[in-house]
Amino acid sequence: MAKPLVLDQEWLERISSQVNGLEYGSVLITVHDGRVVQIDRTERKRFDAASSRQQPQSQAEKLKAVNG
Repeated sequence: MAKPLVLDQEWLERISSQVNGLEYGSVLITVHDGRVVQIDRTERKRFDAASSRQQPQSQAEKLKAVNG
């Protein structure tokens, strides 16, 4: 039978601080023997589709723009 999870105020604050401000991503909580032992935070950055549709400049176009 699994042991009941033990969460004290310190762990609750640690978990809360990892979740706060997270726009896209995940928080993974690792539990061993009914105790939280690790928190992993993975944050994702999302960019709007309009910026990805812009055609990249060729090297010649970049040099021409810089040199005039």
